[in-house]
Amino acid sequence: MFKRILIANRGEIAVRIIRTLKEMGIETVAIYSEADERSLHVFEADQAHLVGPAEPLQSYLHIPRIIEIAKRTHSEAIHPGYGFLAENPRFAKACEEEGIAFIGPHSGVIELLGDKVLSRRLAEGEGVPIIPGMLESTTDLNILRGEARKIGYPLIIKAALGGGGKGMRVVEGPDQLEEACASAIREAEMAFGDGRIYLEALLKRPRHVEFQILGDKAGNVIHLFERECSVQRRHQKILEETPSPALFPELREEMAKAAVKIARAAGYTNAGTVEFLLDSHLNFYFLEVNTRLQVEHPITEMSVGMDLVRQQVEIAWGIPLNLRQEDIRQVGHSIECRVYGEDPQKEFLPSPGPILGYREPSGPGVRVDSGIYEGYEVPIHYDPILSKLIVWAEDREAARRRMLRALQSYVVAGIPTTIPFLMDLVASMAFLRGDTHIGFLEEHFSGWNPPKRLGLMAAVAATVASLGRSDAIRPRKREGGLSPWEYLGGWEL
Repeated sequence: MFKRILIANRGEIAVRIIRTLKEMGIETVAIYSEADERSLHVFEADQAHLVGPAEPLQSYLHIPRIIEIAKRTHSEAIHPGYGFLAENPRFAKACEEEGIAFIGPHSGVIELLGDKVLSRRLAEGEGVPIIPGMLESTTDLNILRGEARKIGYPLIIKAALGGGGKGMRVVEGPDQLEEACASAIREAEMAFGDGRIYLEALLKRPRHVEFQILGDKAGNVIHLFERECSVQRRHQKILEETPSPALFPELREEMAKAAVKIARAAGYTNAGTVEFLLDSHLNFYFLEVNTRLQVEHPITEMSVGMDLVRQQVEIAWGIPLNLRQEDIRQVGHSIECRVYGEDPQKEFLPSPGPILGYREPSGPGVRVDSGIYEGYEVPIHYDPILSKLIVWAEDREAARRRMLRALQSYVVAGIPTTIPFLMDLVASMAFLRGDTHIGFLEEHFSGWNPPKRLGLMAAVAATVASLGRSDAIRPRKREGGLSPWEYLGGWEL
């Protein structure tokens, strides 16, 4: 097994990976930018190395520097997490050329599936339904106009590469097309270094349903069931759950077989996700493949009882899957809420700043994957996700109630967060019914304002006041790890 692995990421996902690697007896190497010198992943790792300035292009996206640190520290493998370089075939190729194991699929597979148009062709060739639209990508407005006439309106513009909603635009009519295409091309060029886009028909009120897959180097591929990711804001997921409230056994099996078929056709190894859109008539269409660990992977872990990071590492080492498809059982229901450092009252603008008080919820079936601590200052340079709150219970309603209780006891003081918004979302009748789709928030929560919760405000104020009785002690990196007295925060006898 690997003796030392470098984690080419930051924040909560770096912390989450480090913890599994430590359980496996593997030494961990963190990288950090100048803005992340006091980040939690720096303190959790066995060793940490400065990779560059705050600007991602000069740090977390700088392939030569990351490779140099991996070689200097004698790291045998690199785990990319998600975001940054996780789906960059050039990074995977650089690792391969240097004899460093990339914990993910082969660079050629990433390149194939990272191009959404090529992956659409692959799915169509395997007999999997695809959304009507283009099978070529381009920046030529004349071609795009002609294709738009064939597809009809409304339609959606998508970037050929990347994800996270970058380059996506909804176009209601021909008068909007040229400006929307030009804007999407510019954004795709800035985000991915490639401005190519393509057009698809816009489905009405679709659900976003994805299947977790695992493939080993011997050609075995299995799925670990689905996740419903329909609750989205600006094409970014904020709440996920499994199983999907919309699927019945026959449809689940049909979609799972399609996901495995696509993975096998691509020669997929390691963990990945095959994503679909499900229309209001329960017809499913291939959307894309994410060639990495997903942000929402914990709900799958909670419901099937498996550590996906451990599986990734073992597959990368060459260990065949020791599970058959019939061995996988999904038990109960799991929900994840993403907690962002954003202000829901100000159109979800990022809210960097110091964390003055921090208390995580706990109890049976509650898990928090966090990258913050009391006294930490949230930087402005990166994605504003602070943590993920995950719950598991025997059924969906029990999980929903558990999530609501956990959100109500989650304290992040000092900056605005999305916790109050998530509380209202989980408590809503629309979510209780499970009637979610990708326009769910616009339909039910546009113009949202937080209700006055005097009891909660008093509890938060009391927590912050108690923390203020002695200065919060901030962690500092030193050889040999941290003493508990260095990260407990305010305390008294």
